[in-house]
Amino acid sequence: MDENLVKRLESAVARLEALSAGGFRQGDGGDATAADPSIVAFEDLISEYVQRVTTAGEKIGGQVLDVSKIIAEAFSVQKELLVKVKETQKPDMAGLVEFLKPLNEVMAKASALSEGRRSDYFHHLKTGADSLSALAWIAYTGKDCGMSMPIAHVEESWQMAEFYCNKILVEYRNKDANHVEWAKALKELYIPGLRDYVKSHYPLGPVWSMTGKKAAPAPAKAPAPAAPAPPPPPPASLFTSETSQPSSSRPKEGMSAVFQEINSGKPVTSGLRKVTDDMKTKNRADRSGVVTLSEKEGRAASPAFSKAGPPKLELQMGRKWVVENQIGRSNLVIDDCDAKQSVYVYGCKNSVLQIQGKVNNITVDKCTKMGVVFKDVVAACEIVNCNGVEVQCQGSAPTISVDNTSGCQLYLSKDSLATSITTAKSSETNVLVPGSDPDGDWVEHALPQQYIHAFKDGQFVTTPVSHSGA
Repeated sequence: MDENLVKRLESAVARLEALSAGGFRQGDGGDATAADPSIVAFEDLISEYVQRVTTAGEKIGGQVLDVSKIIAEAFSVQKELLVKVKETQKPDMAGLVEFLKPLNEVMAKASALSEGRRSDYFHHLKTGADSLSALAWIAYTGKDCGMSMPIAHVEESWQMAEFYCNKILVEYRNKDANHVEWAKALKELYIPGLRDYVKSHYPLGPVWSMTGKKAAPAPAKAPAPAAPAPPPPPPASLFTSETSQPSSSRPKEGMSAVFQEINSGKPVTSGLRKVTDDMKTKNRADRSGVVTLSEKEGRAASPAFSKAGPPKLELQMGRKWVVENQIGRSNLVIDDCDAKQSVYVYGCKNSVLQIQGKVNNITVDKCTKMGVVFKDVVAACEIVNCNGVEVQCQGSAPTISVDNTSGCQLYLSKDSLATSITTAKSSETNVLVPGSDPDGDWVEHALPQQYIHAFKDGQFVTTPVSHSGA
């Protein structure tokens, strides 16, 4: 830590000496921009937080070091973009797409590491790749741009990555301190590191130059085939991988269009899927509720469908979100929900669902190796007939019930410690709660699955079987 402090002081002195020698010349933004407080602070962020991630990655080596280097590269690219922002006039949408391409290319490299054959360090790779979406705060252009404000965007992006980060902390807690150190360093890079940086310098987004040079225009595209004159369909949002389709909702503008362009080819967030109004059952004319013979035959012939039926992620009758038969989808998202709606997850395997809002009730039924992350639930979260599921509550939940389930990991936040947990006919149920130290490890508690019944004083007295080391 002392060495880092010395390096930061030496760097600051060198910048001051360069400024003193060259002075602040109007129109010569090189030295002036380099000495800008926001740029200096970002360099300090890199030297303090990013350096800790790469140092921890070097102790582990292999793919963990690879993704650590990509993270460092991404933050270096963001610093370059921040410098350019101060020297460049605010571009139009096409220019902004071109401006952000260097950052998107690095994010794509991180995403590619976690694809293909599952690695022994899959959780590290997913944590690193998912966390980099936080750097997209620089694309915020205003309240109508289709993104959360910069501070909220950083926090929300880390929440998505934290699901896998927690897995690392639990897996290596008593096995290898280097992996725990890496996971903690990565979390601190974003929370509080990047979040506090954005809060201090860019709470309302990047501030473009009023008199600087104009951004380079996007390269001309090959002329498209003759098409009707009406405007194009609404652009896909940041969280969609499908091509744009007409929607009954008001089209989003601004950054939704930017990320439609950025994510062309091989998108960084290709796994995420956003439900639009036209995908909801109540708005679909092709869903009458009756399955015809031809539909059944078509589904049976398609390898994309599981034997149980086609995958679903849709809102039915405006009250119930149905997530069914999703296989190998690690980034399912429900973000357009309210406290009157329920969520029913059925027959999913090797997938992760994020519920980004308060809902009335959540039921997870007949799922295998399924992860569910939710914020707040009004009534209860129920886990039934499952095998190897992980559920994380980031807000509050009055009741969590686990019934006829083998292997269940529950992660509770500080706001959900008062949750009432009911188990029945279930085994290997573990609850992880935050430690007393804000930066400490999660504390794991195994819920008893065996009981001793002793007849005393005319009645049976039941006590749980204690586990050694618990």
